[in-house]
Amino acid sequence: MTENTLFVLLDGMEDHPHPGLGGRKPYEVAEMPFLYSKAPIRLKTTGRGYTQLFLNEFFTGHPPESARAALEAQGLGLDMSGGRMAFRLSPARIEGGSVHWSYEGVKYEDELIRAISSRLHLLEDADPEIGFFNNGRAVLTMEYGHELPPLGSPPTPSLYHRIPGPLGELILEVQEELGITDYPWGCGRACGCHEPYIKQMTAVSSSPTALGVAASLGYGIRLRRDLESRFPEAIDALGKGNVFLHFDEIDESSHEKDHLKKIRLLERIDTLMERNFGDAERIVYLVDHGTSCITGEHILMEVPLWTNIKTAMREDEVSVLKDIVPMLMGSGCGDR
Repeated sequence: MTENTLFVLLDGMEDHPHPGLGGRKPYEVAEMPFLYSKAPIRLKTTGRGYTQLFLNEFFTGHPPESARAALEAQGLGLDMSGGRMAFRLSPARIEGGSVHWSYEGVKYEDELIRAISSRLHLLEDADPEIGFFNNGRAVLTMEYGHELPPLGSPPTPSLYHRIPGPLGELILEVQEELGITDYPWGCGRACGCHEPYIKQMTAVSSSPTALGVAASLGYGIRLRRDLESRFPEAIDALGKGNVFLHFDEIDESSHEKDHLKKIRLLERIDTLMERNFGDAERIVYLVDHGTSCITGEHILMEVPLWTNIKTAMREDEVSVLKDIVPMLMGSGCGDR
């Protein structure tokens, strides 16, 4: 294996202590011998509320300039030219004046895709382009001249606002037909980005969020929905340069409040990591935030950062997020 660095994001791995696990956290129960033996340097940093906030600061030292939907549009290769607006669409039920975000979208994925796709003609004057991804989620880009109301974001229930224009009509029609719809949040237009610490990187993920951050920084991206299919892609890319490998399924299991599924995922990933990266010379495990299997919500907290790269960072201190990559990669990291 080369001396390129493998960054592995265990999305939302941190958690609350769980009463069903005797007061331990799912990752404290999961058997992950490869992680503990391969990354013996146990550091910690401060998490961020969402993945794109963590990754931008980790790789550039700054929060993102673009809204989440605009980043995700780049991750899906959607058109963001000419000031087009991007809308992140997530499964939700509109009930009693509130938006209740749903994490059972896998049950309705095919129906959501059909119901929304069949109504895109309502938006034809705005030149819509849409990309669907995990569990009925989507990113929509189009020309949009209306002022958006203040929209909440998942997973906490949000106040319902009628979306101005034909998009609002589409959303309500789907809700009336299925009892669930895709509701927008994280909307915005593409802006500039800060210079990344590392010049060369390939991101492998099923998440347009992570891939969108990577694309905005000029990195190569490989969208692979199946967890196991990400490994051969990452192996190939690591032979040519640095790699960012992302597992967002861990976060999803927490939103579903399924601590046993979270444990199984962590153990499966650890087995696959050992099988594919047993000879990796430089590896960094990241956690972007906590996600509670009790409440299903994100947790702002200190998060693990484990590695086999020796640095001046101390294990008994909380490392500053923006300083980690320069410390890990050295003063010449911009040339890597």
